[in-house]
Amino acid sequence: MRYLVFTPPGEERPRLGALLVEDRVVSLARGDLPLDMLSFIQAGPQMWALAELVSRQTHSVWALSDVQLQTPLQHPPTLRDFYAFEGHVRTASQNRGREVPAEWYEFPAFYFTNPHTIHGPGQDVRMPAYTQALDYELEVAAVIGQRGKDIPAEKAMQHVFGFTIMNDWSARDIQRQEMKVGLGPAKGKDFATSLGPWIVTPDELAKAASGRPGVYTLNMTARLNGEERSRGNWGDIHYSFGEIIARASQGVELLPGDVIGSGTVGTGCLLELTKGQGPWLERGDVVELEIEGIGKLANEVV
Repeated sequence: MRYLVFTPPGEERPRLGALLVEDRVVSLARGDLPLDMLSFIQAGPQMWALAELVSRQTHSVWALSDVQLQTPLQHPPTLRDFYAFEGHVRTASQNRGREVPAEWYEFPAFYFTNPHTIHGPGQDVRMPAYTQALDYELEVAAVIGQRGKDIPAEKAMQHVFGFTIMNDWSARDIQRQEMKVGLGPAKGKDFATSLGPWIVTPDELAKAASGRPGVYTLNMTARLNGEERSRGNWGDIHYSFGEIIARASQGVELLPGDVIGSGTVGTGCLLELTKGQGPWLERGDVVELEIEGIGKLANEVV
């Protein structure tokens, strides 16, 4: 299933829905189904099975081009972002004049970012007044479906509801200052994260499975104003989502709706492509991220 949130023509209230074949959007609005994505995820497998049944029976269907897509998950309980692609880590380290830290190979590292500044497909992203170095970051994100603590890597996919595209917008000049302090990025990251265009359940990606938990051999591409700038592959990730989720759940409970980003795929940001020198994003730029098997996520900088 491809779950989404959308507003039908002539309406103002968003609905929970699903994307069917041939770019058709079906409404899952029904009395016994939750109205919002987080509640739906929290409701668990029985509710998800009911939604599949409803998607085959309902007559409330629109063309994708006729609806307004919204953020698929507006307020996740937490938002963690990892640093799992070696290609990106190596290049970013070189740009800082150092080698990849030995500790990076010992465990998957992450930071927490703001779960309340989520942007959806087609939504404008406002450039913060305090930055002169705005960047995009091409990532894939897992959405947790079932709670768990100390989850073994080999069982992690039992806890995943689905995957979506993630753009971890970054103010590189602010981030550079913050990293010198040693507490990780904060203000350089917390102003915007984009998710979308929908959440794809793992079964939809099964043909591209690599054999590692939560890793699929799927192309990842970024375009700036229609020109391809970044290209990588999910399968190149150093730490699998199994290992990522195992690390995230050590000693703490992951909750339904928690979002976990992969970190940037190799070449997946201007920081890499320009060796940290820019040019950076400007107002009016349109960033389109695409992951094979998932879809496209586009936002304009304003």
